[in-house]
Amino acid sequence: MHSLTTSDFTPAGSTLPGLVGNTPVLHVSQPFTPADRGFWAKLEGFNPGGIKDRPGLHMVERARARGELQPGRPVVESTSGTLGLGLALAGMVYGHPVTLVTDPGLEPSMTRLLAAYGAKVDLVEKPHATGGWQQARRDRVAELLAEHPGAWCPDQYNNPDNVSAYTPLALELASQMGHIDVLVCSVGTGGHSAGISRVLRQLYPGLRLVGVDTVGSTIFGQPNRPRLMRGLGSSIYPRNVAYDDFSEVHWVAPAEAVWACRQLAGSHYATGGWSVGAVALVAGWVARTSARNTRVVAVFPDGPQRYLETVYDDGYCAERGLLDVPPAPEPEVVGRPDEKEVTRWTRCTGVRDPLSPATAGETAGAEGGEDL
Repeated sequence: MHSLTTSDFTPAGSTLPGLVGNTPVLHVSQPFTPADRGFWAKLEGFNPGGIKDRPGLHMVERARARGELQPGRPVVESTSGTLGLGLALAGMVYGHPVTLVTDPGLEPSMTRLLAAYGAKVDLVEKPHATGGWQQARRDRVAELLAEHPGAWCPDQYNNPDNVSAYTPLALELASQMGHIDVLVCSVGTGGHSAGISRVLRQLYPGLRLVGVDTVGSTIFGQPNRPRLMRGLGSSIYPRNVAYDDFSEVHWVAPAEAVWACRQLAGSHYATGGWSVGAVALVAGWVARTSARNTRVVAVFPDGPQRYLETVYDDGYCAERGLLDVPPAPEPEVVGRPDEKEVTRWTRCTGVRDPLSPATAGETAGAEGGEDL
C-alpha cells in the first residue's frame, strides 16, 4: 500500500482562489450599542483584497466559461480600487493581463499595490464635463476596448455575475449565524446587497435589508454632488441595485463615517474604510432600536490598510473638517428620497428605483459626478 510522503501532501485551500471566503464574524457592541446589545460584522477584509475578490474571480470565471473572455485576452475595467484588487487576483489565477482605469482620487498606496500585483493602472486626467470622474473612466474603458480587440470588460454595475458571486458569502453567514433578522449593507454597484439578501431571504423570509449610501450619491434618488467617500455611492444608477429588496436606506456623511471607523479601531481592533464606518454607524442604530433578540448582521467590505492616508490620517481629516465630529444619536428622517437634499446621517423607508416610470422624469436630468 502506497503511503503519502510529506511532499505529496497539499493543504486544503492552499491555492490562490482558496484564500478567498470563509471570513469570520465579530460581535460589535459598545460604543455603538449598550453592552447588552450589539450586531455581528462579517469581516470581508480577511480576504486578500477585500470583498471584491469574490466577484473579481467569479465574473472572470463565468465570462471564460461562456467564451466571452478568451484565454490570455485583456480584462479592462473602471474601478475606485477594491474591485481592482479582485480583478488583479483573477488575472493572476486565470492568466489575463488586467488594465484598471481610475482617477486622481485613488490613494497612491493603492496605485502602487495594484501595480505590484501586475495590473496596469490607467489614470484619467480630467473629469467628464457632466459625468464627472466616473463617466471619464467609463469613456476611457470604451477607448481601450476599441483599441484591443478581444478585450473584455466585466461591467460590474450591470453584470448579474456580480450579484451571484455573493452566494457563497450568504451561505457562510447562514452557517455562522443560524438565523438573521436584519442585514445591513453598503451600496455602490449593488452587487453584494442584492446577492446576499436574495439567498438569505429564501432561508429567512422575514429578513429586512437596510442599505447604506453616502451623501451626494444618486443611487437612491438624491441629487448628484462631489463625494469624498470611496467604495460606496455612485453618480449613475447601477442596474444591479435590488431596490425592491430594501426596507430602508440611510445616507451617511464622511465625518460620521470617520468617527465610526476610529471608534471601531479603538474598541474592537477590527475596522475598515468609509463603507465600514458608515455601515457600523447604521447597524449600531438598528441593533439598539430593535427588539432585544433581533439578530443584526452587517457586512464590512474591507480592512483599514488602504485608508491610512485618509480616514486614519489626522492631517487629512482635520483639513476637511472630519475630526472629532460625533454623529447625532439618531438619523434625520425623510419620507421620500427626493424630499430634500441630505447632508448628514438620514434615514428613509420609502425606497424606490429612481429610473422607474413613476420617478424617471424626476431624475432623468440628473448630471453624473464623482464615483469614488
